[in-house]
Amino acid sequence: MMIVLRADCSLKEKAEITRILEAGEININVTETGGSTAFILMPTPDDDIVASLERHGGVAEVRRATPSCQLVTRDHRAEPTRFHVGHALVGPDTLTVIAGPCSVETRTQMMEIAECVADAGATMLRGGAFKPRTSPYSFQGLGERGLELLADAGGRFKLPTVTEVMAPEQAALIAQYADVLQVGARNMQNFSLLQAVGQQHRPILLKRSPMASIEELLCAAEYIAAAGNQRIMLCERGIRTFERATRSTLDISAVPVLKQLSHLPVIVDPSHAVGKREWVPPLAKCSVACGADGLMIEVHPNPEEAMSDGRQSLTMDQFSRMMVDVRRLAGAEGRQDHAEGSQQSVRA
Repeated sequence: MMIVLRADCSLKEKAEITRILEAGEININVTETGGSTAFILMPTPDDDIVASLERHGGVAEVRRATPSCQLVTRDHRAEPTRFHVGHALVGPDTLTVIAGPCSVETRTQMMEIAECVADAGATMLRGGAFKPRTSPYSFQGLGERGLELLADAGGRFKLPTVTEVMAPEQAALIAQYADVLQVGARNMQNFSLLQAVGQQHRPILLKRSPMASIEELLCAAEYIAAAGNQRIMLCERGIRTFERATRSTLDISAVPVLKQLSHLPVIVDPSHAVGKREWVPPLAKCSVACGADGLMIEVHPNPEEAMSDGRQSLTMDQFSRMMVDVRRLAGAEGRQDHAEGSQQSVRA
């Protein structure tokens, strides 16, 4: 639901309207529509609150139906969104590189990878502690122990950390360890989870489902934004098509489309898109050239021995060589490099 305020609505009237909504435990997101200030409300207020809003002198209109995507679109914010994750500024004119293993396996593995990707110029360290796997018999991750290992490696090499949240009840726990909460492709339309991560004070990386349209991805992001968190990175990771040569089909056209429709940063994950490490570097370069604000790359010291997704993981040497190319490409476009300089974790 949306309420549009009168153009001459006073600060006192805005405060009164806010008190009415807060008393009903209604979340408020402020936006502009047609040159007027509007409040997008979630959840929908009960009939008594709606009636009081309709009678209020500061309210010009109560719209019971709102656009499916409002907060994440350019209509809400014309300028691209920028936000910091530790030392890294995510957004336009930068290149965010999130690198690490599919799964956190051991302390030695994480320290080795973190040192490599930090030296190569990565911005953040990724690693799965809770793993959604197609088979229930596959490795499911180390759980909280994996979070501890990821946080230790990120802290030692001054890399903010990214890991996946699989269920609403995990959100608060994972937010204690990780700097960025990832919503995986399988959970893109898990609306309870989207609302739960939206209530956390951590940036969110939202992956597109292989079966989702761009509009559906933006609507999923809207759930997070409407819950109070607009520090969102949209991640293109490939969609399902008739092609079987690659694991998925990387929808590179999604990058300029999303950047035109939304103010949110756009990240590309070529590792999951193609599923074979030899094709990851060229698609990473293609993504940067196409305007992606960042990359998400899987890296492992011994991919053949990885407990998950080894075939698509780059070796550490391959990652270092790829980073030379993508950093050169980003530099040619005038993007700022955050791999050097002061690095400070955002974990509280």
